[in-house]
Amino acid sequence: MTELWTVEVDSLVCVGSGLCAGSAPECFTLDTSGRARPPKAPVEAADEVLEAAENCPAAAITLRKTTGGEEIFAP
Repeated sequence: MTELWTVEVDSLVCVGSGLCAGSAPECFTLDTSGRARPPKAPVEAADEVLEAAENCPAAAITLRKTTGGEEIFAP
């Protein structure tokens, strides 16, 4: 069974650099104000998603396991 992650973006912290959308375009999009938006549904665990969270210059991305809510990455 594939592990699923819930992706959260703190829109008050996001600076809209777009690094997340560049690293994991299947997961992150930018809204009309240029801020990152996470997917509405959980995503499959992937190195690209973790890399996007780790490289966020504003530390605005949190990843959690969908089952149990354990943090995978938190700023």
